[in-house]
Amino acid sequence: MKFAFAGIDFLGGVFDSLIGAGWTPIKLFTRPCDGIYDHNETVVAQARERRLPIQLSRMKATDLEALAEAHGQDWALVVAGYPWLIRGWRGLAAYGVNIHPSPLPLGRGPYPLFKAVADGHTEWGVTAHVLGEEGFDTGDILAQERFTLSDRETHESLLTRCQLAAGRLAAGPIARDLPARWRGAQAQGEGSYWPRVTDADRTLDFRADVEAILRRVRAFGAIETIARLGDNRVYVAAAEGWREPHRHTPGTVVHRYRRHIVLAARDGYIQLNRWSPVAVTEAVHLGR
Repeated sequence: MKFAFAGIDFLGGVFDSLIGAGWTPIKLFTRPCDGIYDHNETVVAQARERRLPIQLSRMKATDLEALAEAHGQDWALVVAGYPWLIRGWRGLAAYGVNIHPSPLPLGRGPYPLFKAVADGHTEWGVTAHVLGEEGFDTGDILAQERFTLSDRETHESLLTRCQLAAGRLAAGPIARDLPARWRGAQAQGEGSYWPRVTDADRTLDFRADVEAILRRVRAFGAIETIARLGDNRVYVAAAEGWREPHRHTPGTVVHRYRRHIVLAARDGYIQLNRWSPVAVTEAVHLGR
C-alpha cells in the first residue's frame, strides 16, 4: 500500500512501522517544530533519504488532489501527531487513518498524556481510527491497544508506552488488515475532549496533598511544572516529597540547601530537586 504520512517525531514510529511492514511512502506532511517539545528531525531525515516530497505548510485540498492525480486512489493518508484538521481526503485516497494516543472516545484533543497522569488514570491506550472531517479524533475505531498505568507513571514513561503501542498498531492491524478493519470499524459514541494545557494546569498547588502534587510533577516531567515562591515563580523538572504533620502554611519555604528547596504541602513537604527561574523554552531562546 502506498501512503502519505502527516506527523512529527512524536509518533514517527508509525512511519517506520508501515515501511517495515512493506508499505511505500509517497509524501511527508509535517510542520515547523520548536526543537524543545516538538521535533521532526527524524521523519524529515527519513523522507530525505527516500527522496520524498516534504511539506511544512498546512495540508490543503489541492495537495491531496495532486497525490490522487499522481497515484490514483490506491493509497492511504496516515496521520499521527498532526495539529490541523484534514478535510477532503475522501474520494482522493482509499483510506484516511489517524493514530491518537488515548483510549478513544476518552481523551480526544491535541495532547492528552499530561492529563492522563495528572488525573491518576489507571488505564490508558492508543487508538487507530478513521480520519474524521467534522472534528478531531471522532472517527470510527479501527483498532485499539490498552494497557494498565503504574501509580508512579510519568509523562516520559507514558509517552514511550504510547509510541511503542502506536508502532504495534501500525505494523499489525493497520498494515496487515486495513480493508477488513475498515469494513468493521466501530462508532465511538459519546466521548470527551481535552483541550491544550495552560500554565494554570502546570502550576503546583501546595494546598493539595503530597501525592497529588508529585503526580502533577510526574505528569509534566521535563516539560516542567510551575511553583510559586512568594512573588516569584520557578520551573520544576523534578521533585520528591513525604507526608509529615506540621503547622506551616502550605506553600511556605521551610528549608533551603544548595539547589534544593523544601515547601510545605497540606499533609507534608515537597522538595524541589531540579528547577530553574527560567523556563526551558526561554533558556533555549536566550542561548541562541
